Amino acid sequence: MSYDGILTCAMVGELKKNLTMGKIEKIYQPQPEQLLFVIHTTSGKKKLFMSAAGNHSALYLIKDTPENPVTPPSFCMVLRKHLNAARITDILQHENERIIEILFETVNEMGFNVNRKLVVEIMGKHSNILLLSMPEGRIIDSIKHVGIDVNRARRILPGVTYEYPPSQNKIPFSEVTESEMNEIVGTELQPERAILNGIQGISPPMAQTLSASPSGAFAALSDINNMLSSAVLKPTVYVDEKGTPCDFHMMPLSVYEGDMGYSAIAFDELSEACCYFFSNRESSNTVKQKAGDLLRHIKGHLDKQKLKVQRLREDIMKAENSDKYRLYGELLTANLHCIKQGASSASVTNYYTGDPIEIPLDPKFSPAKNAQKYFKKYAKAKTALKEKALQLEETNSNIDYLESVTSFIQRAASVEEINLIREELEETGYLRKRKKDKRKKKDKPKPYEYTAESGKKILAGRNNKENDWLTFKKASSTDFWFHTKDIPGSHVILFTEGKEPSEQEIFTAAAVAAYHSKGSSSENVPVDYVKVRHVKKPSGSNPGYVIFTNNRTVYVNPKLPD
Repeated sequence: MSYDGILTCAMVGELKKNLTMGKIEKIYQPQPEQLLFVIHTTSGKKKLFMSAAGNHSALYLIKDTPENPVTPPSFCMVLRKHLNAARITDILQHENERIIEILFETVNEMGFNVNRKLVVEIMGKHSNILLLSMPEGRIIDSIKHVGIDVNRARRILPGVTYEYPPSQNKIPFSEVTESEMNEIVGTELQPERAILNGIQGISPPMAQTLSASPSGAFAALSDINNMLSSAVLKPTVYVDEKGTPCDFHMMPLSVYEGDMGYSAIAFDELSEACCYFFSNRESSNTVKQKAGDLLRHIKGHLDKQKLKVQRLREDIMKAENSDKYRLYGELLTANLHCIKQGASSASVTNYYTGDPIEIPLDPKFSPAKNAQKYFKKYAKAKTALKEKALQLEETNSNIDYLESVTSFIQRAASVEEINLIREELEETGYLRKRKKDKRKKKDKPKPYEYTAESGKKILAGRNNKENDWLTFKKASSTDFWFHTKDIPGSHVILFTEGKEPSEQEIFTAAAVAAYHSKGSSSENVPVDYVKVRHVKKPSGSNPGYVIFTNNRTVYVNPKLPD
């Protein structure tokens, strides 16, 4: 990530322009290492977001308000106490480091004017946010506490005098002379490595960009300083072939240009570029993490269900071989007069086949009692056969449901979809229910929506609960329902507006159903379709499970409408 000293300088200029003399209205702490300030300015409300998380250390303006916890953390309460209604007097960068200082003027509980400073250290996993009392520079509190057991040289604890991180003895990028640059680049090291090691505030991609400049590293750095002083920036985000952001800066970086497989997205404001980069990258990472957690849970349940199926089939096989117990009972009853009391076995003739047969006996019981025991064993096996068959059907249904959930998780593209699937698993008992925020409104279903060439609407469910809603609440009885044959996937509804769909519309909707299924990477995927009136949901069945009749099947390649 290129949130280096140069980008920090550019961000300070943008924030100073937008926030100076702004008044703090609200302070939130959405995550343990994140803060959000709502600031009233002459140009309207601004939202300043800052994060000390290792994979998201940054400071920039945002437009959307993230979800906040019901109970504010302690650091948030400290900030509210000291900065509520405070006015921003200045925003500075410490030397050319990734350290931003926000100066405040406020009134304490005694009614006296006091000064406070918020220090945001943007240093990867060592990032921190600290509130200082001025002018003495004493730490009031910080979002991360660093004790002597963690860092002997630099403690970050309430009451300790704040000290800047140790200097690396580099030349600030804003003060480098041409002779100093020539001396640095002229060393035996690679030029980009020499620039990185000798100049303060330079990231590896920026060092490569400077060293590769046709006009020379010093001329390129001079242009950058001119851009910063004139505030004429060209914020750029670079994304890979999958659209995942990989880096960004206040200007284009030559290291990502050319045939590198990256695409550049230009923005007007640096905060917009930061917001796009972090929100999309974090969303992608969060989706993968949350999806991975759910998949591990589902795999555990699937393994248990599959083991249960194996044992049930073994029990059923044993129960199906129970006819011999009835035969033993019948033969013992017919030959009671020939069997001695206390015998351990009885040799009798099987009157069905005429062959001799040896029947094991329990010497503790009479021959008649042994016969009764065999009849009971036979009756018990027959009852078990029915019960085990029902259990096997239920277990197979659970496996189908879990495999459909797995398919939805693997195809989820947003955190919202993952959260909806989690809620579904909590309601069905596969996950422990979490404490819910009572203030949060229940989300309305938002199925995937497409339009056929004819203009008719096609909707596809994003999870099993949405499948049920789409089929039994949203669709009318004359609309058409689509689902891949014997393959987990979404319920797809073609809204016919009371008219019979054309062959082209049917194939278009079927292709959507194939696309939103586990067979999305296959060809000639079988898709069943039928009018919604012929689709029923058995009472007590899992979400998304239906039975249907009068269906037809088409074979299509997965595809979304153009």
